[in-house]
Amino acid sequence: MTAHQPLWNESLIRRYDLSGPRYTSYPTAVQFAESFGSKDCEKAAADVKASLEPLSLYVHLPFCAHVCYYCACNKVITKHRDKAQPYLDRLYKDITAQAELFSGNRQVQQLHWGGGTPTFIAEDQMVELMHRLRSNFNLLDDDSGDYSIEIDPREASLSVLKTLREIGFNRVSLGVQDFEPTVQKAVNRVQSEQETKFVLDTSRELGFKSINMDLIYGLPFQTPETFRNTLEKVLVMSPDRLSVFNYAHMPHRFMPQRRINENDLPTPDQKLTILHETIERLIDAGYEYIGMDHFAKPDDELAVAQRNGKLHRNFQGYTTHKDCDLVSMGVSSISQVGMSYYQNHHDIEAYMQAIDNEQLPVKRGVWLTTDDFIRKDLIMQLICHFELDIKKFEADHKLQFDTYFKDELVRLKGFAGDGLVDLTPEKIAVKDSGRLLIRAICQVFDSYIPATAKPQGYSRII
Repeated sequence: MTAHQPLWNESLIRRYDLSGPRYTSYPTAVQFAESFGSKDCEKAAADVKASLEPLSLYVHLPFCAHVCYYCACNKVITKHRDKAQPYLDRLYKDITAQAELFSGNRQVQQLHWGGGTPTFIAEDQMVELMHRLRSNFNLLDDDSGDYSIEIDPREASLSVLKTLREIGFNRVSLGVQDFEPTVQKAVNRVQSEQETKFVLDTSRELGFKSINMDLIYGLPFQTPETFRNTLEKVLVMSPDRLSVFNYAHMPHRFMPQRRINENDLPTPDQKLTILHETIERLIDAGYEYIGMDHFAKPDDELAVAQRNGKLHRNFQGYTTHKDCDLVSMGVSSISQVGMSYYQNHHDIEAYMQAIDNEQLPVKRGVWLTTDDFIRKDLIMQLICHFELDIKKFEADHKLQFDTYFKDELVRLKGFAGDGLVDLTPEKIAVKDSGRLLIRAICQVFDSYIPATAKPQGYSRII
């Protein structure tokens, strides 16, 4: 058993399998308010203006040529590629405006293009977009950064992959979800194994340093046997990282999901079996469980960072980069700057109108209080490393832990009694049986979720 292998305990999983945040931030986006505006963004940037710490950049490209019925991303479905240019014209202005708020000396150690389908745009547009980023921010040019892009294998030719590598990307994340034809047809994402393998093999040949694959369990017509077959095909391809997400069926919130027949979804028992078998198979294949649906090979930077106590988490998920400021551009993108989080308009027309009016396109946000900052540090340590050194935490935040978290420690004793955590005056340590339920454990310290209330608006933990 590796240091981070979860221990399967079905009775406890069923008991604690409630809804809850994924904690890519604390406070979570549910707490963002529209009273947070452009002046707040400017103040947040001014507060960190003198910082020489590295930056992380995120760019959202919302366009997709096809709708995937399971998708809950902010996207624009169109087959008209020319629709991207008016958006890009505004995005360039967004980039310039954001860059003016930050020091030009701060190195961009992490860059990510997400979507939508970032490779929807043409190659010359990719080149121009990266040129605009390099002109406005201090991007690295020695391939040492973590520069990644999400790829739909159906939208990535040899020429596209070469262009991405040439303009500086060194990591790719491939959307796969499932290789079973019946499942693919049911979610309107027909993607052959050969298409995926071509992108993976070509990316390796071109020198991309890391390849991630995304899978989803809980899709229509999936069974433990069919998902087992998908997983074996994935293991042959041997990606460096794997994300295995739980499909959250919320058709009342995401219109494309209304095209999925609930009667075709696997039962809760089948989903648990799929997850259990997937974890066991990936561990047997040599992957390490990072946490929150993520797995990595032992020599991958995520696994190394976790072993060394240097793993972090932001809106892109787990990262090897410390809690640096995240500057995000594009529709619906979320920034993390100083003691604030803020999000751009979800609606593409509202986003572009704000740019045309020479305004920062922020829609909502939140300032972190001192209490938020303390709880954020605690939650992120648990969710990244499954333990907390209480004495160090007390020294870092100048507080008495058992006094500050008196009520939370009472609740945590319930988890300890169920064998999910070890609780001593010196340390909180999540046991192997508690790793899959880390979101529930973190909720104990979430002041925005009352102890007597069920969290609303979140996906299920398992």
